[in-house]
Amino acid sequence: MLATNVAETSLTVPGIRYVVDTGLARVKRYSYRNKVEQLQVEAISQAAARQRAGRCGRVAAGVCIRLYDEAEFNARLAYTDPEILRSSLAGVILRMKSLKLTDVESFPFLEPPPGKAIADGYALLNELGALDEGNQLTGIGHGLAKLPLDPRIGRMIVAARDRGCLREVLVIAAALSVQDPRERPLDRQQVADEKHKLFADEKSEFLGWLKLWAWYQNALEHKKSNRQLIDNCHAHFLSALRMREWREVHGQLHAMVAELGWLPKNDALAPVLGERAGERGRSGAGGAPLPASGAREIDGATYAAIHKALLTGLLGNLGCKSDEDKNYLGARGIRFYIHPGSSLLKKAGRWIVAAELVETSRLFARCIAKIEPEWLEEVGAHLIKRSYFDPHWEKKSMQVAAWERTILHGVVVTPKRRVQYGPLAPVEARDIFIRQGLVAGEIDESYVRKWPFFQHNRKLIEDIEKIEHKQRRQDVLVDDSLIAAFYDHVIPETDPEGHPIHNGATFDHWRRVAEKQQPKLLFLSKDDLMRHSAAGVTTEAFSHHLKLAGIDYALAYHFEPGNPRDGVTITVPLAQLNQLPAARLEWMVPGLIKEKVTQLIKTLPQKIRAKLVPVPEFVDEFVAAMAANERKQAAGLIPALVAYILSARGLNARGWAVEPESFRPDMLAAHLTMNIKLVDDEGRQLDMSRNLAQLKGEWGREAKQEFAELHETPAEYTGLTDWTFGELPELMEVLVAGQKVIGYPALTDEGESVSIRVFDSQEEAQVAHGWGLLRLFMLQFREQVKYFDKNVPNLTAMGMQYMALGTTDALKSQIVSRAFERACLYEPWPANAEQFKARCAEAKARLGLQMQEVSRLAGVVLTEWQAVQKKLLAFRAFPYAVQDIEAQVKRLVHKHFVADTPFERLTHLPRYLKAVQVRLDKLKADPTRDARLQAEFTPLWTNYERRALQLAKAGIDDPQIEPFRWLLEELRVNLFAQELKTPVPVSVRRLQKQWEGIRGG
Repeated sequence: MLATNVAETSLTVPGIRYVVDTGLARVKRYSYRNKVEQLQVEAISQAAARQRAGRCGRVAAGVCIRLYDEAEFNARLAYTDPEILRSSLAGVILRMKSLKLTDVESFPFLEPPPGKAIADGYALLNELGALDEGNQLTGIGHGLAKLPLDPRIGRMIVAARDRGCLREVLVIAAALSVQDPRERPLDRQQVADEKHKLFADEKSEFLGWLKLWAWYQNALEHKKSNRQLIDNCHAHFLSALRMREWREVHGQLHAMVAELGWLPKNDALAPVLGERAGERGRSGAGGAPLPASGAREIDGATYAAIHKALLTGLLGNLGCKSDEDKNYLGARGIRFYIHPGSSLLKKAGRWIVAAELVETSRLFARCIAKIEPEWLEEVGAHLIKRSYFDPHWEKKSMQVAAWERTILHGVVVTPKRRVQYGPLAPVEARDIFIRQGLVAGEIDESYVRKWPFFQHNRKLIEDIEKIEHKQRRQDVLVDDSLIAAFYDHVIPETDPEGHPIHNGATFDHWRRVAEKQQPKLLFLSKDDLMRHSAAGVTTEAFSHHLKLAGIDYALAYHFEPGNPRDGVTITVPLAQLNQLPAARLEWMVPGLIKEKVTQLIKTLPQKIRAKLVPVPEFVDEFVAAMAANERKQAAGLIPALVAYILSARGLNARGWAVEPESFRPDMLAAHLTMNIKLVDDEGRQLDMSRNLAQLKGEWGREAKQEFAELHETPAEYTGLTDWTFGELPELMEVLVAGQKVIGYPALTDEGESVSIRVFDSQEEAQVAHGWGLLRLFMLQFREQVKYFDKNVPNLTAMGMQYMALGTTDALKSQIVSRAFERACLYEPWPANAEQFKARCAEAKARLGLQMQEVSRLAGVVLTEWQAVQKKLLAFRAFPYAVQDIEAQVKRLVHKHFVADTPFERLTHLPRYLKAVQVRLDKLKADPTRDARLQAEFTPLWTNYERRALQLAKAGIDDPQIEPFRWLLEELRVNLFAQELKTPVPVSVRRLQKQWEGIRGG
């Protein structure tokens, strides 16, 4: 016989001659620290070893073989620990309290339990609600004392009585009180598991007991003999003996609760599981279906009621699935795993409860069920620890809210739940209401409309904040703490009825009553809100509008260094962007001009600054002199400042070099440059920048299109073929999006007629008007146009030369148009019908001569151009020079060179082309010299080209840029063909200096 714990009983087995004693036993101990049962393998005591040896030699001589030596035997404890030292004392304490015996601490036990065991017992009874804070029996405790059961089991039954699920819980309680009747033989575990699936539930192994109970009840009803019942149990791998024991315990519990009046005494021991819950695999003995009569279906409500009742006794066995591992976090920081034999091993939810936690190789949970965390807060309300964090004001609900965290036995049940904070901490909530609600202005509009004091106070604060933004100082408005102190002083903690004031509703209730006696009780005054040090601060120098070119633009002020909105922001509709004068924007507003001029002076060289001291006085003089001088303001701040420095300090006579380039406006603080907010016709922001040129570059074309779309040309000003529209003004007021703006009227060429259209920029209008006026002249000379179309001098020869650029008709059209331009379009242009007719009469006699001159000039240009093209073929060995020359020639002679090149410059084209040929002649002799000269020229051309591209993209016409472009052509002549002479003096150094002036301007 291999001796285990069973060999330590008084059981006598005849014929046993030999006993093999391992000296080990699996002992059940209760862990007071972790509140779990432990089945640990321990060394047995000397008394237990003697009991094992006594199993042999009862009727004859026998031998006991101990697998450990005598020294180890002698070192072991004499007796096994008494059970009171290995078990929970909760039941003992409950009985002693019920019987009104002395306290367990002073009871004369033969083996007194340790203090931690007693403390654990009290803790468990408190958890079950059996004891109050003074460790006296509660109503639940008295009920538990009447049940001779483990307090946990008893607590489940008491809760089941209250929740209307006593019948089901009695079955489960009985099952938990006996040994599991399901068997899993080592050699047939898989078959046993398949049979046991008949009783499995998808969410709860506790409900599995109900299914097994229903099956057993049905088997009892249909049994023909006890032998058949036993065989049926064995076929399903169930212990018939333990099933009977379960039934007997259930009967005892049933009779007990019936005697207590919790159930009628004649209540039948009927099935407790309905057909729906047990439909999967339900069958009676021999496969007959289970009856549904007398059973109750386990719906959602019943499932919740059953498991809430079970939770009352198992709160210490809850578990929340860990995010990092497959284990569960349990009460008091323990971690456990679902037992491998569980039917829910792979289907358990995030939250579970277990019938028991047993530690073997690991801490395992047995008999588990899915639960909802909300149930824990309901069942364990007396154990839940609540904490609140981040109290804050909510504008929409007009109350102070916070986040609540609930913890049960160290497990976070609710990590973050919104709750009303006022009822929990009315004093703190009142302070938050005042500071974050009233002072911060976070009040819902429904309340604002019925709170006149708030409207008044908010308007007063906004006015003072505007003063701060305009004055660029933050010491005008008092601190929020002082405003809060005002409200704190006026608003009591409770209303006359004793209700705390901590949200919009409670405050409004008090306010209505209080303001009947003192209507201005909550009104702040300007003196309350302004610091004494800010007395005398005004905003006269910071207007809300700026008038430019007859248009009023809205201004906004903001004081926040580093913020894109810091300083003054002017709001400009897209259609008016191209009309915005950059020079006038430099003057900002009167309140900032002194600071800007002072900062500009600081960017001057020290030698010049020394002549302007004391700077504050000089700045005052300059600002006073410029205050009413609109003409100088229109020229820009820096040019006006340069002129004033030279004249007021007499530096002009001494030859001082004070130029616009002497200043460094890029070094100014951002708030000293006007911020431009570009909006569409509905006021929506399109862009914002302090760089007007950049805005025009990105939005200039859209602005022109917007202007044209918003201002439609009247029908009477379209389809014109003669001057029948009166005098054409240089500018006029037009309505654009409902606002009067300045527009620039011009004739536009429509092919067979002209129209009068209004442009948003004077430069663009000037160009369009030239072409429109030319078309109107040509419409008066229809016969002459027809004649010249057929009689252009030398057209055939020129057409052959022009073939690589375009058609002969295209060349002819340009020559004819240019001839009419020369004959009709000279300064001053006609501005009315009388002047137009007079110009037509003058031009009629000049047309033939101009046709001869234009044709001759076009022929010379084409001849020189053709010569360059032929000559270039022999210079492919000099790619850098050839590439530069080809680009130059392409810019000079292109498809529309006759029409697009200003006539004055057209006369110089032959010389420029001759200079190219001279350069080619010199290139072979000295390519190094050519490369050096090209290197000197290229930076100037690159700067010009980049700037011209920027201006074109922005739709800006700089009157200095085009003359500079032709000076660059003269510089080419000077560098590469000096012998051809130039009409004006040019050099690299001279043009560099001129370019600096253009760039600075």
